[in-house]
Amino acid sequence: MSFQAYIDNIYTKTNKTPDDFLQAAKAKGLIAPDVKVMQIVNWLKDEYGLGHGHAMAIVQSFKNAGAYPVEKK
Repeated sequence: MSFQAYIDNIYTKTNKTPDDFLQAAKAKGLIAPDVKVMQIVNWLKDEYGLGHGHAMAIVQSFKNAGAYPVEKK
């Protein structure tokens, strides 16, 4: 399955775009230097019912947007 197919399936399931998830992650404090990938993945699984692969696609979209990982200062 292509990356775009994952994103399309996630949108179909949740009616949310990667940017919607990014904004929600920021609001939850999950876009921070001390946050690990699995914390985000577990949040996406618990909050939105995503599977592991779909949650990882959202994390990748955060990386593609330059939002994660956050540089430690």
